[in-house]
Amino acid sequence: MKSKMNQMFEDQKNDHVHIHVLYKYNGIENYIMQVLSYIQDGIAAGDYVILIENARLYPMIHKELSTRLTKEQMEFIHHVNSLDFYWSSGSYHPPSIADYFSKTIQPYMEKPLHLIEDLEKIVDEAVNLLSFPLICAYDRKKMPDYLKTILMETHPYVLMEDDFIVSEQYQPSNVVKKHA
Repeated sequence: MKSKMNQMFEDQKNDHVHIHVLYKYNGIENYIMQVLSYIQDGIAAGDYVILIENARLYPMIHKELSTRLTKEQMEFIHHVNSLDFYWSSGSYHPPSIADYFSKTIQPYMEKPLHLIEDLEKIVDEAVNLLSFPLICAYDRKKMPDYLKTILMETHPYVLMEDDFIVSEQYQPSNVVKKHA
């Protein structure tokens, strides 16, 4: 039986809609289990998976994946250190991060809260332009109300453990530019 997430990603491929999901997780154990499940589902579907993760958690995730996947399947996983990703321009600069994001996924396709808002809007545009599914994970317990509002406005879908909901607060960007 397909999970709701798998079905949504399959629909995304068929209908060319963009999927930008907010994952409000409860505890690191739940987060890691969801990451493992997402990666396994993606690889089972024949997709590459780019995991933007910190250097502390990635070895644990990699170790568990190596017990669940074949050596050939492990080649479908590409790790990007989250520190490198978010500070790719030498500072937390959303346009540079979006550029780095696009450059990082293109080969597989052919601190402050206002910066997170800018980043999430830019990433939402990039996800739409590239038709690339993306899940952004934030620790629910560490999210102030202002951040929750921003994230609900910049993500059309929300993953709550094993259930997807549509964000009624989502505000699609009017700045999306398609290249002719």
